Amino acid sequence: MLAIVLALASAIGYGSSDFAAGLASRQAGIIQVTLLASLASTVVVAAALPFAAKHPPSAAALAWGAGAGLGGTAGGLALYFGFRQAAFSVAGPLSAVGAAGFSVLAGLLFGERPTALAMTGIVLALPAIVGVSASAASANRNAEIVGDAEIVGDAENSQGKDAPGPGPGGTLGRPAAGVLGGLIAGACFALLFIGLDRAGSGSGLWPVAAASVAELASALGVAAVTGNVRLPGGWPRWLAVNTGAMGASGTILYFFATHEGFLAVTAVLTSLYPAVTIVLARTVLGERLTGLRLTGLALAGACVALIAVGGAG
Repeated sequence: MLAIVLALASAIGYGSSDFAAGLASRQAGIIQVTLLASLASTVVVAAALPFAAKHPPSAAALAWGAGAGLGGTAGGLALYFGFRQAAFSVAGPLSAVGAAGFSVLAGLLFGERPTALAMTGIVLALPAIVGVSASAASANRNAEIVGDAEIVGDAENSQGKDAPGPGPGGTLGRPAAGVLGGLIAGACFALLFIGLDRAGSGSGLWPVAAASVAELASALGVAAVTGNVRLPGGWPRWLAVNTGAMGASGTILYFFATHEGFLAVTAVLTSLYPAVTIVLARTVLGERLTGLRLTGLALAGACVALIAVGGAG
């Protein structure tokens, strides 16, 4: 039960982080947002480390943690890119289904044995992706995102050609790119989940610290290569800081959850984070959902639920 509670709390942290990141990345450069978020995340983990660093870390634990951090950074960049191309409710659920599915498959390879329900959930992920993707393709025609045109307009005024322009129908353009971003993010987030699980619990929070350092180092490297070392200012700055702080909280909670239960259970429950993102997007931005997208999201939710129930069985 403790693993379930921690995993769901982690989902809240990740969902809130992604919502803040989505808003920030529509008004500032994706790399700038990622850099500041990584810095804030490292500060939070460093503050928590003295309270949960029982023993000196092993080299293997640090290596798994660093690999997890690289996956988290790559997944974050892909997800923020997806958020800039389409509605929150496209890239977010796709990344969650991908992270859940790959994590369950990894658990199977590591010796875990999902039940028939869990395997059914994995199979249902495919039509869920098709449903959400088809809805994304019709988003431009239906103009279903309330307020996105205003957000993009503000971004263009402050960032110039760096920000995406509105596509046909007044919505964010290139929804297929949002789908692709969500799928790539799912694979990368699976690496984050698997890496932290394989790092073990014997080294306390040191693997999480290694993940944070790897995230910050990779973000700095990408920022240096692309010339985006300057941090965002104004409201996007505070959104990026909140992104990092909530993301770090989600990672810490997941780390403890995955060592209290099976990877196939905790990773899937944590993957419910898009529900938080979508609720916030609906209440704050007024995002509307078409019937086709609702069907895809419902199927994705059923997929994640089946994996969770089957994994617990």
